[in-house]
Amino acid sequence: MTSDEPILRANAAYYRAFRTGDDALMGRVWNDSDVACLHPGWPPIIGRAEVLASYRRIMSNPDQPPVTCHDETVMISGDVARVICVEVVAGAQLIATNLFVRVGTDWRMIHHHASLLSAPRAAPRPTKLN
Repeated sequence: MTSDEPILRANAAYYRAFRTGDDALMGRVWNDSDVACLHPGWPPIIGRAEVLASYRRIMSNPDQPPVTCHDETVMISGDVARVICVEVVAGAQLIATNLFVRVGTDWRMIHHHASLLSAPRAAPRPTKLN
């Protein structure tokens, strides 16, 4: 197992929770404190309860298109890791940064930021876990 694999699994769990509307899994993905989220076009959301409430609103929308990701790049610095990836939502490509912190042996999300990708990528690179 490479050092990137646990982070890629945590990132894949986030997108699986988002795609399937799994509120319990989304809660396990996020850290217990010091979290923030920047959904495209929304003001900053600070705090675990507020962040998870935002996902519940999005995931409960019956017209919410699936969110997938590809082209994950992992960067690790001690107990903090970043995943930069391309999200696809209703055919639109967004660039996302997901920050994780190590909690024991797990990686928990502390920040998500997505915005429109102005120069969409032609084709996704193959990925191992998502």
